[in-house]
Amino acid sequence: MSKTINIKQGLNINLQGEAEKIIADVEAGQYAIKPIDFHGVFPKLLVHEGDKVKAGTQIFYDKYRDNIKFSSPVSGTVKEIRRGAKRVLLEVSIEADAEQSFIDFGIADPNSLKREAIIEKMLESGVWPVIRQRPYTVIANPKDEPKAIFISGFDTAPLGVDFDLIVHGQGDAFQAGVDALKKLTPGIVHLNLPAGDANSKVFTNSKNVQINFFKGPHPSGNIGTQINKLDPINKDEVVWHLKPQEVLTIGRLFLEGRFNAERIIALTGSEVIKPKYFKTKIGASIAEIVKENIIEENVRYISGNALTGRKIDKVGFVGFFDNQITVIPEGDYHELFGWALPGFGKFSFSKSFPTFLNGKNKKYRLDTNLHGGERAFVMTGEMEKVFPFDIYPMQLIKSIMIEDIDAMEQLGIYEVDEEDFALIEYIDTSKIDIQAIVRKGIDVMRKEMS
Repeated sequence: MSKTINIKQGLNINLQGEAEKIIADVEAGQYAIKPIDFHGVFPKLLVHEGDKVKAGTQIFYDKYRDNIKFSSPVSGTVKEIRRGAKRVLLEVSIEADAEQSFIDFGIADPNSLKREAIIEKMLESGVWPVIRQRPYTVIANPKDEPKAIFISGFDTAPLGVDFDLIVHGQGDAFQAGVDALKKLTPGIVHLNLPAGDANSKVFTNSKNVQINFFKGPHPSGNIGTQINKLDPINKDEVVWHLKPQEVLTIGRLFLEGRFNAERIIALTGSEVIKPKYFKTKIGASIAEIVKENIIEENVRYISGNALTGRKIDKVGFVGFFDNQITVIPEGDYHELFGWALPGFGKFSFSKSFPTFLNGKNKKYRLDTNLHGGERAFVMTGEMEKVFPFDIYPMQLIKSIMIEDIDAMEQLGIYEVDEEDFALIEYIDTSKIDIQAIVRKGIDVMRKEMS
C-alpha cells in the first residue's frame, strides 16, 4: 500500500546552472575506482600498473571482508595506482580500450534464482558495492537480512539530477534490478517518488515494490529522510538503500551477464556554459566532460552536489555513487566590511539579506566563500527548521563531539548519515564542519559495536 509523506522542514537552494534535459555521449578515456568512496573499506590490491583488465576484472577487495570485491568499470590498461600518506591507496586509474571487452558472468532471471545465488553473482562481478546499508552508510553485509530496502527515485539537492530522464527507456533493466533486490529482503522494497510529478511508467509500473510519494523541500529526496518517515531504524536493525542508476547496474548484470558500468552524469553549475547530461561510465575522468565548457578558470569542481559532494580537480574522477558534477566559483577572496553591506545577490536562510523579497524561485550564483571564520557553537533554534527527523540535531552533534556513546545511541545516531546534516551545516552561523563531525560519530559507533 503506497503512502504520501509531507515534509515540512527543509530548504531548497536554487542555484544557477541546472542541466538541460539533453544526453550527450562522451568518451572519458580514463576511469578510476577510489577506495575513499567506500566508508570502512581497507583495500587489498589485485592488479599492478600495466596490467590488462576487462570490464568486471577484480581490482581490489576489502581486507576485512574479502568477499566484497571491486571491479574495473572498463576494459583497458591499469595506468596508475596512486597512494597517499602511509601508502594509503587513493585510486586505481584505468586507460580504456577503444573496443570494450567484458567478463561473462552469465545471463540469469533473478526470479528463478535463490537469494544465495543472486548474492554470489553480485559479489563475483563487483556489482555488490552499489548496495549500502543504514546504520553507518557502509557497503551492505551480504550475510545480513535487511528489514527493508529503499530506492530514492528523485533528487532534491541543489541542481539535483532528473532520474526520470536517466531511467527512461531502460524499464527492463530497472525491473530486473528490483526483482533481484526483492529476493534479498523478507520485507518491503520501497520505491520513493516525488508527489505531484508526472513520473515515467518505468517507475510507476514497477512490480515487487511499494511506491511512496514525498512532497516538500530538500531533504525530502534524501534516503535518510525517507527511511525515517517510513520505517525508522532501531538498534540491531539494518536497512539497505540505493539509487535508480545502481538498480540499473544490478539489472544489467542479470540481463546481459556482465558488469555494465554505464552512468549518465549531469554537468551542472553556474560556471558551466552548457549544462547537460553525459552518458559515460562509473568513475569517469571529468576532463573531456568539462573541456571548453567552463566560463572561467577560478572554479571549484565538485563530484556530487554543492552540499555534500567532494572537491576534485579538472582532471579528477567522478565518485562511485555520484550522479552529477557541480562547477561553482571558488570563494578564495576577502570581502572588506562584508558584514556591513546590504548583501544584494546573496542567499540567506535567516533573511539577513533583502534578497528574500525576490521570492522562492530566484536562482543564485553562489561561491564557496564561508563569509567568516569558525565561531562559538551556540544554540540558535534554526537547525530544527531544516531537519525533518524526529531527532534533536544539536544534542546529537554535541554528544558526538564528546564521544558519549550512550547519548549518541539514544539520540538516534543509527538513523543518520552526514548528508542528513548538510543543510544544518549550510545554515549554521558557527561555520563548523558538521558533516565531518557526524561521520566521526558514525565511525566511532561502528567500531564500538563491531
